[in-house]
Amino acid sequence: MRQFKTESFGRVIKHIQDEVDFEPEYYNEDYLDRRISARMRRQDVDEYDDYLEVLKSDDREKEALMDSLTINVTNFFRNQEMWEALRPVLQELTEDNRRVSVWSAPCADGREPYSVYMLGMDDRNIDESRLNVVGTDISDEALENARAGTYETTRTTDIGEELSLLDDPEQYVDVVDNEFTVKPELRDAVSFERHDLIQDEPRRNCDLVFCRNLLIYIDTEFKIPIFETITDSMSEGSYLVIGMTETIPQELRDDFDPVNKRCRIYRYTP
Repeated sequence: MRQFKTESFGRVIKHIQDEVDFEPEYYNEDYLDRRISARMRRQDVDEYDDYLEVLKSDDREKEALMDSLTINVTNFFRNQEMWEALRPVLQELTEDNRRVSVWSAPCADGREPYSVYMLGMDDRNIDESRLNVVGTDISDEALENARAGTYETTRTTDIGEELSLLDDPEQYVDVVDNEFTVKPELRDAVSFERHDLIQDEPRRNCDLVFCRNLLIYIDTEFKIPIFETITDSMSEGSYLVIGMTETIPQELRDDFDPVNKRCRIYRYTP
């Protein structure tokens, strides 16, 4: 196990590794500390060893920490410039009269995979009936929320604004007060499964993969194994979308041609 800033912090990490369904070794220390410290504040403890005792005695806190450690920041059509740049990619993929496999990982609460299908339905040049969209995550709670497809406008989250890229958002969601629920036919069209990019086997024959805003939290040495899982899930000519502040590892850049470098859309050309 790698060295951490203090022995007490390392003991918390070891407990997470042994007892929580999460692999902390792959994540950078600052990210882990931010998430753990946030849970410590919620539990009103100041020392790592005191928080460790809470983790050992309270299964609910273990679940809450797991949810906190899981990358769960998302929006509908996050970075709208990227989604506009993605339109021709989806048009090309669906024009060949075949099923198109789309994988969103990690999918958090499901807004990204739902966005793919909504964009397909909203753009007359995309045949959404060809899309097979799957979202995966390591958090069972996130997957449960994704399947429910209900999202609430709050002081910091304006769901209506998130959906503004669409011509008529209410074709796709039912709105009651501040609550937005993805319509049943759209929920039925998108599936959600548990999958760990770090530990689980690759998927197969994906035509379009989203892996956005995960890599910024991963230690450099572990980015290659994640990318290998992704590329082993793709065929030659498939597309990859990463986060707007992320880059493809130097060792793998020759395997990808930029389709839109600014928006981080690439074509896999091994």
